[in-house]
Amino acid sequence: MLSWPYVFGYHGCDAGLARRLVAGEAVLFQSDSEFEWLGHGIYFWEDSPDRALRWAKEKMAAGTHKITRPAVIGAIIDLGNCLNLVDSRFIALVKEAYETYRETMVQTGRKMPANRGFAARALDCAVIESLHKSRSKNPFQTVRSFFLEGRPLYDDAGFRELDHVQICVRDAARIKGYFLPK
Repeated sequence: MLSWPYVFGYHGCDAGLARRLVAGEAVLFQSDSEFEWLGHGIYFWEDSPDRALRWAKEKMAAGTHKITRPAVIGAIIDLGNCLNLVDSRFIALVKEAYETYRETMVQTGRKMPANRGFAARALDCAVIESLHKSRSKNPFQTVRSFFLEGRPLYDDAGFRELDHVQICVRDAARIKGYFLPK
């Protein structure tokens, strides 16, 4: 099994939950939404507490999450057996998973899910979940990928204002501890 280094991940949440997590009085639950682009798990921004806080503020303003006081919880994450999509060796696995998933959908006569913008990544989720199901004997514990998000920084820019690396933790035991960032 491949072993990756520890990384710092940041999760936007309510201040009360952040305090309870640090005190060991709460846990983060996996999201199992069909729109999670890296599959089901607990999501973190790698090395970006500001991005996590921005997310929490946006969710509070939209009223879509139980956030009344936006905050950030930091996590020390041991990536373990990681589907690291920042490393080109792993990209082929996702492509193969897509082909297998597509063939299955055609053979069973089911309609392929579709991605619908940033927040609705049903196809990506289905492909990643299909890949995970095919690896029951050697499951990935985390998924890590670079994500392009936001407006370009300038005309014809390859950089966007919200680009980040995101981590999806599938095995909560990979979270070694929580902390409150400054």
